Amino acid sequence: MVNCGRCSTKNFIPGELPPWETVPCAKCQHPVMLPVQMRQFELRSVIASGGMGIVFRAFDLNLHREVAIKLVKREMTEDQNVMAGFYREARVGAALNHTNIIHIYTFDEYEGNPYLVMELADHGSLDSRIETEGNVPELHVLDVGIKVASALATALKKGLLHRDIKPGNILYDAEGEPKLVDFGLAGQADEAIDEEAGVWGTPYYVAPEKIKRESETFLSDMYTLGGTLYHALTGHVPFEAPTVEELVQAHVYTPLTPPNQVVAEISQATSDALVIAMAKEPAQRFQSYDDFIMSFENARSHLLIEASQGGTASGTGWWKKK
Repeated sequence: MVNCGRCSTKNFIPGELPPWETVPCAKCQHPVMLPVQMRQFELRSVIASGGMGIVFRAFDLNLHREVAIKLVKREMTEDQNVMAGFYREARVGAALNHTNIIHIYTFDEYEGNPYLVMELADHGSLDSRIETEGNVPELHVLDVGIKVASALATALKKGLLHRDIKPGNILYDAEGEPKLVDFGLAGQADEAIDEEAGVWGTPYYVAPEKIKRESETFLSDMYTLGGTLYHALTGHVPFEAPTVEELVQAHVYTPLTPPNQVVAEISQATSDALVIAMAKEPAQRFQSYDDFIMSFENARSHLLIEASQGGTASGTGWWKKK
């Protein structure tokens, strides 16, 4: 009997199932597998699987701790772009030390398959919270914004931009602490624009200057973080359109609807902070992460004061468990 890594349902798996093979969970259809040993790691369950790789929940038999292992699928190891992103994720993550950036423990190869061993953060993502709750409580969104902005400020001190902030790249550990992951698209803050590379990132949150092929700075990451928080707070992406082309053009030309015009209960201070973070022109955004964090902390303080005076913290359910 093996527990499902998603819903914890016990599944019977025949002993003759080959190593690494999976069967769908009887309840949720998530892949379930028999434990496999890879070097000093016992891979116990699948956390997530995508086109390029699989993330496993594993146990380090030497250090007696749970870890996550990201393994590139064998068929993807010949793709130079995939491997370049994987190596970049390993090196950039290992260079950064911040509570809200996922820790990279080691990088290695097993039977021709590169793998990355990292801190375990398997208690959902901001994306899954949006999917479950519709719009995430305002106080929690502010907390996430403050912590991820601090993480990005640490990366910036190393001259690095994340370049793909989105709800799915903010995971939670067992204590509910948000962790920024996936530096596979990370680049140097002073890196020249590659005219042939196209626009990197996720269309729902991409900064206008990236679409216009203008200089990309930390303010582009700030815009993308703002768009991510906007989605979490309102339950809606900042702009919607029938095609990707129209969607990205909306970032450039369509005025942003302030969050409190989408959800009336959102406080004015929070709404104003997000509008500034998502200004069309980089020069109109907060000019440092310190300013961004200060504005969010100010909005957070107003919510807590309102709550202490018997209010409902703008009716956004701030009291819900983080």
